[in-house]
Amino acid sequence: MRVGAFVLAAQFPGQGQGEALHRAVRTAEVAEETGLDSVWLAEHHFVPYGVCPSAVTLAALLLGRTRRLRVGTAVSVLPNTHPVALGEQAALLHVTSGGRFSLGVGRGGPWVDLEVFGAGPQAYETGFPEDLDLLRRWLAEPRVGAAGARHSFREVAVVPRPADALDGDGTGPEVIVACTSPASVRLAAERGLPMLLGMHCGDEEKAEQVALWRRTALAHGHAPEAVRAAAHVSAGVCQLADTTADAQETLLKAMPGWFRQGLDAHVTVDGRQRAMRDPHAYTELLCSLHPVGSPVLAADRLAQTSERTGITRFALLTEGSGDLAATEDNVRRLAAEVLPLLV
Repeated sequence: MRVGAFVLAAQFPGQGQGEALHRAVRTAEVAEETGLDSVWLAEHHFVPYGVCPSAVTLAALLLGRTRRLRVGTAVSVLPNTHPVALGEQAALLHVTSGGRFSLGVGRGGPWVDLEVFGAGPQAYETGFPEDLDLLRRWLAEPRVGAAGARHSFREVAVVPRPADALDGDGTGPEVIVACTSPASVRLAAERGLPMLLGMHCGDEEKAEQVALWRRTALAHGHAPEAVRAAAHVSAGVCQLADTTADAQETLLKAMPGWFRQGLDAHVTVDGRQRAMRDPHAYTELLCSLHPVGSPVLAADRLAQTSERTGITRFALLTEGSGDLAATEDNVRRLAAEVLPLLV
């Protein structure tokens, strides 16, 4: 089982943006020091929910500061950037880090980002499959051209070519797709790409998504052994304390204010209405779904999720207290007191 930290660079009420980013960097540094498998970096624009606007840029910094840790994006919002530009960045990080970079991509939401970056609502509504396929070609082929509805250009050379790097292993960086609906699960499965499943989902829903992915992947000709070995990632929340009550209290004091401030700041691109979760109820839900409690309870929940879903990789939000020292302690306890129970 491979356990990593999910880093949102969350700006809690009363905090500055620099404080949130410093906590994000320290989370990764402590994860490296303590032996966690990975860190996964979120990307958001114009909202305090997360103040990292470029997951690949922060990944570059963290790859340079670490030597062992896998660093992934969770996710880079593909409609907001050109697939070739993102592919070039991913290739660069893959080659220079010795293969420690994972590229998670997602469709994002119908936010004002689409207006600011010029993609428009159609990039969110219909453009993701074309963007994803162009990105994958860039990471696999020596020369790429395009003649699609969104992207059209003459054939050019791929430089640097990730598939030629790392002793010519023939592969580029790992690509993972954030999946929040049956349609996105099928899209990932058709291409044989592993999924990143969100922290709002419980074990039953994730198990259903994995089962749908497997059926779809097999129906599209992917080898059974590859389907069985697909390295999906489950996002969750981890808060450790000597008692479950203390761990829950920490999150219930801090996270509702962050949710209220951060989620309220999202603006849709076209004025469409959006449903808002109740911040306190959502925090309670996350506490009930994920490893929030004692180290023994946390290990049990991770093991149960893995057994129920078949997923063996986890990206766990450890900054739910909003406090730097508490976050560092949480990461250290995760590594020292939970991981040994999962062996």
